[in-house]
Amino acid sequence: MQFLRTLFWVLVAVLIVLFARGNWFDVTLNLWGDLQADIKVPVLLALMFLLGFLPTFILYRARLWTMRRRVEAQERQASQPAPSSEAAVAEDSPVI
Repeated sequence: MQFLRTLFWVLVAVLIVLFARGNWFDVTLNLWGDLQADIKVPVLLALMFLLGFLPTFILYRARLWTMRRRVEAQERQASQPAPSSEAAVAEDSPVI
């Protein structure tokens, strides 16, 4: 199974390299004003992918961190022994 996973990622990497090699030419981006930027197509696609992926990934990791904290708090609360009924009676009785 590990071999198939490795083979899959190698094939994906080869396809990405072939795509990048076939499209390795400059594209001129017209930014604001008279400012222009020349950038290679695969680099532009990688930047746009990261621009869309990173906020989602950061949100996912933040929610995962929050859920882990909640689970740990619940586990700590469940692991504490419940007070015995004798201790509760002793606390309620007045001291003379």
